[in-house]
Amino acid sequence: MNAINSAAGAVEWRIRTADGSSENLAPESSFVTRMYLSFERFLKNIILLVRRFFEKAWNIGRNDPRKVIHGLKVGIALSVVSLFYYMRPLYNGVGGTAMWAVMTVVVVFECTVGRYFSIPVRKVHSFLQAENLKKIAGATLYKCLNRATGTFCAGFLAIGIHWIANQSSKKFEPVIMGVSIFILASAATFTRFIPAVKARFDYGTMIFILTFTLVSISGYRVANLLNMAHERVSTIIIGASLCVITSILIFPIWAGEELHKLVISNLEKLAESLDCCVAEYFSDSEDTTTNTKKMLSFKCVLNSKASEEAMANFARWEPAHGLFNFQHPWGKYLKISASMRSCACCIEALTSCISQKDQASELLKNQLTNTCQQVSSSTTEILKELALNMKTMRKSSRTDMLIQEKNSAIQELENLMEQLSGLLIQPKVAENEKDDQEKSVIRTSSNVIALAELIPTATFASLVIEIATRIEGVVDAVEELSKMAKFKAEDAEMIKQNKPVASS
Repeated sequence: MNAINSAAGAVEWRIRTADGSSENLAPESSFVTRMYLSFERFLKNIILLVRRFFEKAWNIGRNDPRKVIHGLKVGIALSVVSLFYYMRPLYNGVGGTAMWAVMTVVVVFECTVGRYFSIPVRKVHSFLQAENLKKIAGATLYKCLNRATGTFCAGFLAIGIHWIANQSSKKFEPVIMGVSIFILASAATFTRFIPAVKARFDYGTMIFILTFTLVSISGYRVANLLNMAHERVSTIIIGASLCVITSILIFPIWAGEELHKLVISNLEKLAESLDCCVAEYFSDSEDTTTNTKKMLSFKCVLNSKASEEAMANFARWEPAHGLFNFQHPWGKYLKISASMRSCACCIEALTSCISQKDQASELLKNQLTNTCQQVSSSTTEILKELALNMKTMRKSSRTDMLIQEKNSAIQELENLMEQLSGLLIQPKVAENEKDDQEKSVIRTSSNVIALAELIPTATFASLVIEIATRIEGVVDAVEELSKMAKFKAEDAEMIKQNKPVASS
């Protein structure tokens, strides 16, 4: 019987195809085999996912080690605050409300002393998203102060209203408490829509509403409300203080410093983008892929408004650090950024002209190339000089000389364009020609150029002039910052080094 089974198992089934050939049919696998293969594929997929996760985490930590440091700082803070549970004297000292200190550390601790996470400048624009901006050293200080202030004010008012309610009869006590919650919660919620309050005290207002409501409701059933409020406020202050101390003492990341680096980076990117746009427009090469990334650097300037405003807001909460005093004019950085965005908008229009450069007259492009490049070069030099001044926090006399060169180049370009526009003529149209075939031309000494070929180049040159003009707004804003921040005067040796550059 076994021989028969083995013989039957060795039988091979074949099928004959249309072309006359035959193929072997693979035996159908058993249910157990199919389950084993499915489970094997499942395990391989799980291992692959875990491997990719750890590779991604490793790359994130390697690219920006400060994210790893932030995680270690949170671990240190939670480990220390957990001692209020593990050590009996500390636990008895806070009255069993140590959980409020733990909650405060988890909720309040941010990646910066202000409220932003510091990252390398080369990756700052890709990182500056709304969810990431909540992670800077000034952020921790902002949240801690707001939480402590909101908790104290809410607890003080709740205790006062609770005392007033106790003086009345038992019948009116819940009415007074309910009406006070309605009025204060509604008023506090409405104040969050006020721009000044929302910018600096939004988190504190939310904590005020939460604390006042909790204390008012719980106080109705608690005999010693004052003791309960004291314990909760104490633990919150302990947790907030621990967050601030850890954030400031262990590798602090300052929102003000990040804002300073971001504005400098935007100045450099704006100069780079303008230089590449002008060079690309007047180049003979049709391949625009090599400089596309540099040309689009201006988009970082346009997209960083929310980041800069939030950084400036949290930088105001930070103590003096590094080169920045306590009352450093962070608001002036926003003015510089607004002026840069005005220039970036023109550069965006400039990039649209590049796609139409083939429609422009080669003759006009040759006539305007040197002058336009001179205007662009002087403008980018001004931006780079401003970035250097902010980076070193020193005043430079070279800026005035560069502005004079820029103005001279602008005047030369305007005169050249005026000469070209003076040659515009309207030719007579034959009677047998239709009106839609009329064509204006520019006649030079030996050439006749269609107006349609003039418009792209004239538009491009006008935008270059407009950008160079708007740069003066950036210069004025940086000048105001240098005065209020008290930038150091330029050294005598640096002035001597700048003189040959200006004369050339």
